[in-house]
Amino acid sequence: MKHILILFFFLLQAAIAWQQPITPATPVLSLPEYPAAAIPESELNIPVQVDLAPFFALANKKVDTLFTSPKFPNEWVQEGCDTRYKYSFRRGPLQFSLNNTTLDISFTGYYKIIGSTRACVNGKALTPWTPACQCGFDEGERKVKVGFSVAISLLTNYTIKMQVTRKEPEPVDKCTVCFWGQDITSVIMNALKKELDVSKADLEKNYGRIDLKPRFQTLWNQLNTPYNINNMGWLQINPQKVRINSIRTANNQLQISVGLAAKPVVRFERPAAAVAPVPHISNFSRNRGFQVYADLVMNYDSLSRILTSQISGREFVFNKAFIKKKFIFQECKLLGSQDNRLVMQVKFTGSNDGFFYVTGKPLYYAGAKTLQVADVNFDIRSRDALLKTADWLFSKKITSEIEKMAKYDLNALLTTAKTNMNQQLNQQFMKGVRGSGSVQDITVSGIFPQAGWLAVRAYCSGDFLLNVAELDLDL
Repeated sequence: MKHILILFFFLLQAAIAWQQPITPATPVLSLPEYPAAAIPESELNIPVQVDLAPFFALANKKVDTLFTSPKFPNEWVQEGCDTRYKYSFRRGPLQFSLNNTTLDISFTGYYKIIGSTRACVNGKALTPWTPACQCGFDEGERKVKVGFSVAISLLTNYTIKMQVTRKEPEPVDKCTVCFWGQDITSVIMNALKKELDVSKADLEKNYGRIDLKPRFQTLWNQLNTPYNINNMGWLQINPQKVRINSIRTANNQLQISVGLAAKPVVRFERPAAAVAPVPHISNFSRNRGFQVYADLVMNYDSLSRILTSQISGREFVFNKAFIKKKFIFQECKLLGSQDNRLVMQVKFTGSNDGFFYVTGKPLYYAGAKTLQVADVNFDIRSRDALLKTADWLFSKKITSEIEKMAKYDLNALLTTAKTNMNQQLNQQFMKGVRGSGSVQDITVSGIFPQAGWLAVRAYCSGDFLLNVAELDLDL
């Protein structure tokens, strides 16, 4: 009779336990860790094109079109005792030719001159002036080729320096006067050189230095402005240093290849635009390529649905003394972070209904591009509750099954991220500034559980080019 009572009491306890729902306390979630990435320094190559057309137009406008002897045609220029003359010189349109960093300015000049001579000894006139003889009137204006050579350089403070050199005039037609045919071409050329030297000095004084710093500051500010990348957050270039790779000219443009050291980053929330003065041009070692960290979002709701679809309905049978206990997975729900581990709520049915909590470490396997929740263990509060009410549930079989099923293929996520990044790199960032580039490789460098999502930090590398289509001189 005693044994029957003990068995009856045991069966009663088992029946009560069978019906009792299991609802342990929710784990205490910790503040999520979200360490800042050690951002690598990238190199961006920026071909900047400076339109020289305004300079050409200004030169055509500012360089005099007419040169004459003083008070022409009423007064004479007399050099020495035996010769006097007066002249008029007009220039044709300026022609510009670019070769690397040299700008050649040339034009054809047209002149006419009137002169006369007399005999002199030791600076004293012996005869009166001959009748005035002229050149370039009846036979048409005489021609001469004239030019300047301009050496272009860019200083470290973004100033374009133009060093002007006058070329020697090349007479096309000789100028002979009077019936004896005196050649006075050299006299005219010497007078022309003086006038051209005055024009050269004026060009260097007023336009020999062109300040591009305000334009580069505008570009610098734009690079510090965040740009939205679809479904990924905000891209900020974060420029650090500027280097000039090369300078050349072509098709009326000054082409400056700018090397930019930058620390680009993609953030979830839009950062404030950084305000900083553009630094002086400097020399620094080259780091090939473009590198950026981008934090991708994997929502817990989506991850929970995937895991539930894989594990729901899976059944285990446990023996508790003489009674078989059945456990059936119903749902697995990711909740948040606890000491950088994922917290999951597991709902079940079978011999008992209820739920409990487990935690696991999210790990990434690069070879398969797979995310897995590993090292799954019962949360301490759930463990205590199970030991008191349903210790048979405290089984490695359950946690091992969760580990087995909590795998996520990240190939699609990384491919989509790569596609989105490429689309956003190849766009116009501002008027006249267009990006072109490609992400060639993308890998996962870290996984960080957050309050409502899993942050997957991706490291992207590739090439990036910013084309500055036109930078007006605005002279």
